[in-house]
Amino acid sequence: MKTKTTFSCQNCGFQSPKWLGRCPSCGEWETLVEEIEEQSAEGFSFPVSDPVLYKDVKEAKKRRIKTGIEEFNRVIGGGVVLGSIVLVGGEPGIGKSTLLLQISRDFAEQGEKVLYISGEESLEQIKLRGQRLGVQGENLYLLAETNLERIIAQAEKLKPQILILDSVQTAFSSKLSSSPGTISQVREVTNQIFRFAKTREISSFLIGHITKEGSLAGPKSLEHMVDVVLYFEGERDHSYRVLRALKNRFGPVSELAVFEMDEKGLQAIANPSAFFLKERPKDEAGSVVVCTLKGSRPLLAEIQALVSSTLFSGNPRRMTVGLDHFRTAMLLALIERKLGYSFAGEDVYLNVPGGLSLEEPATDLAVILAVVSCMKNKAVPPDVTIFGEVGLSGEIRSVSQPLTRLKEAASLGFNKVILPKGNMNNKDKGGIPDIQLLEAKNIREASQILF
Repeated sequence: MKTKTTFSCQNCGFQSPKWLGRCPSCGEWETLVEEIEEQSAEGFSFPVSDPVLYKDVKEAKKRRIKTGIEEFNRVIGGGVVLGSIVLVGGEPGIGKSTLLLQISRDFAEQGEKVLYISGEESLEQIKLRGQRLGVQGENLYLLAETNLERIIAQAEKLKPQILILDSVQTAFSSKLSSSPGTISQVREVTNQIFRFAKTREISSFLIGHITKEGSLAGPKSLEHMVDVVLYFEGERDHSYRVLRALKNRFGPVSELAVFEMDEKGLQAIANPSAFFLKERPKDEAGSVVVCTLKGSRPLLAEIQALVSSTLFSGNPRRMTVGLDHFRTAMLLALIERKLGYSFAGEDVYLNVPGGLSLEEPATDLAVILAVVSCMKNKAVPPDVTIFGEVGLSGEIRSVSQPLTRLKEAASLGFNKVILPKGNMNNKDKGGIPDIQLLEAKNIREASQILF
């Protein structure tokens, strides 16, 4: 057995033969930790095979196992593929363990044998949560263990169809002397689970924590090793949670599902647009509804703007919640330049209620009109929704999938849509009932149409 000493960055996975104060890859300070890698020939390996001509490869249709949560099935591509490796990431306490215990319940009720391995909670704690979620216990096996070799030995003995590891940061391999949660341990644990699951056609779920920057803890190679990467996000102070697919080898990527957390666990929200707009105030200036896309799913959300006189004339505030701060600053400069407003002595606050985060450029026009609505102190009609990307010349650029957005707006009772003129040319109005399309080629036209 050979040993090798390296210094690994615990933030990005960069490795160096000597210690460095600052990681040259990610720029973080004091993140390089000494790790001793023991290279051994033991472990699972794939069977040796010969090259095969492309035309001679037989098409294999993987069996999918569906859960009782339709929103989860849609995000993962129609069900869990047999033998796939799924990485679920999210902040502590966001609901990862709750979601996977609900999934374990659904699999067990279908007759699938499930092995749930917990390295963070005792079996009694898991059962308390399971009683709240309505878990019956048939075909669901629990194991409190962190040693990887013991975990694989128990899985080899039980032969489950579903394996869940909560979490990958708590498990460790005795082949390595480094501590659990380090880069080398996370990589080794994932690699061994990957080999074991692939050779035995076991669908596996790995729960992973995220770093303070919001990315999955561990190197990027961890994401490359798995088949599906799901990211669980949301605010602890809000009841909603968003499950997003960042990678999916067996289905569409960037799919999204919205859940609401209650005493019975995570409940899927079939109509998230209505959920986020249910408390929208009526006849209030500065409130605009935007039709955006989250992955391939249309979503209606509210954008609120507040402009008030500042107490610090030399340094007015620009505060955003749920929107990109730098893009918002660019849009405010565009309002001053093209529409003639001045924010020199004004604080500007922009908010997306409900804790939702909007990153799509199609929200540009809605942000601008929300600010103009507040400046004019004129409310936007409640039956109007807006979408469009704005360039630095003030032009409104076309966005993708306008028909999908229009159908979502019409389904919720919106009668008027302000949209880019470029989207009118390639638009098929068939199937859009009773909705008025108001085209605008620049922000001045859009402001005149609305006010």
